[in-house]
Amino acid sequence: MLFSEVADVPKGAKVVAVGSFDGVHLGHQHLLHQAKEEAKARRLPLLVYTFDPPTKVFTRGEGFLMDLEEKVEALRALGVEMILAVPFNAEFAGRSAEAFLEDLRALGAEAVYVGEDFRFGKGRAGTPEALRRVAPVCIVPLLELGGEAVKSSRIRTLLKEGRVEEARHLLGRPYSAYGVVVEGERLGRRLGFPTANLAVHPQKVLPPGVYAVEAEGPFGRRKGVANVGTRPTVGGEERRLEVHLLGFAGELYGEELKVAFLKKLRDERRFESLEALKAQIAKDLEAARAFFGL
Repeated sequence: MLFSEVADVPKGAKVVAVGSFDGVHLGHQHLLHQAKEEAKARRLPLLVYTFDPPTKVFTRGEGFLMDLEEKVEALRALGVEMILAVPFNAEFAGRSAEAFLEDLRALGAEAVYVGEDFRFGKGRAGTPEALRRVAPVCIVPLLELGGEAVKSSRIRTLLKEGRVEEARHLLGRPYSAYGVVVEGERLGRRLGFPTANLAVHPQKVLPPGVYAVEAEGPFGRRKGVANVGTRPTVGGEERRLEVHLLGFAGELYGEELKVAFLKKLRDERRFESLEALKAQIAKDLEAARAFFGL
C-alpha cells in the first residue's frame, strides 16, 4: 500500500522507519532489516515513511538515484508493504520539528528506526534523540564499506565518475534507469547499429560514457551497449541514454525499458567522422560481447 498523506494511512500501532532512502542501498537495507525484525517480534506492521523527491534533490538540487516508482519497487522487493511517500516541497521543508513528531504520533509509531545522520524539521533542527518524545528509537549507525559510510551521496559521486561497478557494490545490485523509447534522429540505424532512445527524467543520475548493459522490456531481457552523453560527433547538446540491444531487430517506440549498467567500456568522445564513430561502435560491441562471454 502506497500513501501520500499521513491521514490516509490506516490507524493502529506500527514500527516506522524514516528516511529519504534514495537508492535503497546496502545501508538502507541494513536499517530496514532491523526494523522488519522488530516489527515481526512485536507482531506489528512496518511502515516506511519517506519523501518524494528525496530531501537533497529539493534542498540542494542534486540528482536522484531513484524516482518514486523505482523506490517503491525496491522497498516492496525487501518485503515492505506499507509506504508513506510525502511530497517534499517548500511547505513541507518549512514545517517545524514538532509537526513531524505529530506525524509519528498520528501514525501510531510504537518504535522508530532512523540512521544516525537523520535530521528533520525546518533548518534540520530535529535530531534522532528528539524522536524519543514519541516512541522508543533505534538510531542505526551508518554501514561502512571500503572504509567509508555507504551513503546516497557517495553513490552519486561514483556514478558521475562512471564507476558503476563500485556503485553496484554499495547498492547490492546494478544501478539502473527506466525510460520510454522515443523517436530520435535514427543516426544509429544509419550507421548500422540501431538504438533505442530513452526519455529519462532530467534529474535522474546517469553515468556518462559507454557501458555493457542488460535491458528489460517487452522482449524479456537482452544484453546490449548503452551510451550516456551528448553525442559530440554530431554536435549534440542534450544528455541522452541510447541502447543498442544485441541480436534484436524490431520497433520499441512507446515501450518502457529498464537498463542496468554493468561495466564501463569507455568515455564518450568526439570522433573526426561518422566512419570513425561507426568503427568505434563495432569495437564497443565486441568488447561487450567479450564481457558477456558471447
